[in-house]
Amino acid sequence: MLPSSLSYLQTLPPIPHPEQVSKAGIRRRTLRIACAGKGSKAARPATDDYHSTLRALNSKGRFPRKSLGQHYMLNSEINDHLAAAAGVGEGDVVLEIGPGTGSLTNVLLNSGAFVLAVEKDKHMATLVSERFSSTGKLKVLTEDIVKCHVRSHVSSLFESITEMDPETKKAKVVANIPFNISTDVIKLLLPMGDIFSEVVLLLQDETALRLAESSLRTSEYRPINIFVNFYSDPEYKFKVPRTNFFPQPNVDAAVVSFKLKQPKDYPEVSSRKSFFSMVNSAFNEKRKMLRKSLQHICTSVEIEEALRSISLLPTSRPEELTLDDFVKLHNLIVKE
Repeated sequence: MLPSSLSYLQTLPPIPHPEQVSKAGIRRRTLRIACAGKGSKAARPATDDYHSTLRALNSKGRFPRKSLGQHYMLNSEINDHLAAAAGVGEGDVVLEIGPGTGSLTNVLLNSGAFVLAVEKDKHMATLVSERFSSTGKLKVLTEDIVKCHVRSHVSSLFESITEMDPETKKAKVVANIPFNISTDVIKLLLPMGDIFSEVVLLLQDETALRLAESSLRTSEYRPINIFVNFYSDPEYKFKVPRTNFFPQPNVDAAVVSFKLKQPKDYPEVSSRKSFFSMVNSAFNEKRKMLRKSLQHICTSVEIEEALRSISLLPTSRPEELTLDDFVKLHNLIVKE
């Protein structure tokens, strides 16, 4: 038998208040979250917090499912900053992944956006559909985002919005996604610069730092960094402490913005498929020099000559090459 709402609330700690949100790096930014007092302006109605989230879950007899990586945001102020990071405004089209109880959806709709929400959990999909049924600005798809035909669904939504020109308007992605599908979501969405202008995601903090700030010659520099920078300009926005989620994860989170490049602005390679295949091969044997790990493409002598021609040592390893270096190397040694 499921516990009652009251007993469910009693087993959980209160949310710390105010909450501090920090910017990575030397300069730090603190966002203070305070309750409205006498003489202050009233807060926006229907914000989501600890108790409203649990009431929503209990109304459907639901618990967060570990298999789906469900961690619900309990702090509506964080959702405000998440939407603000993408500059969501009136008339925007926004793809949200995993709306859950609708806490972020609420903020996006209140900003005037049309929201396409993709939710794998059919119970949560029903909950969020019912909650915002009267808005006329929400479409919910009960699908797995990594198997979803995103391009088709976004195009259909554009066509259904009569006051919007589908040829010139682009959508945005704003989402608090399960940490366990972060890489899959990034690989799916970042190459879609023709339909999305920006992707703003709440990720595990360690992942966020690795994607946005990894440096050459470090163990954190990986093929995904080449991929991310090929298709976008990433920026670490702010840190979100783990205490803002239910259930509380074992790690902190952070918001990263990926400003997507237009296809015409991608680095010039003869084949993106062969380019990323080469990059992956290079990093699969990270400790080896490129003249060894890429011998299946051409001879070690040819690789050494190519490296010298782009002002790199013939003994170079993959973690020493920038995106531009990899592009130049590919165009010299890969014959289509």
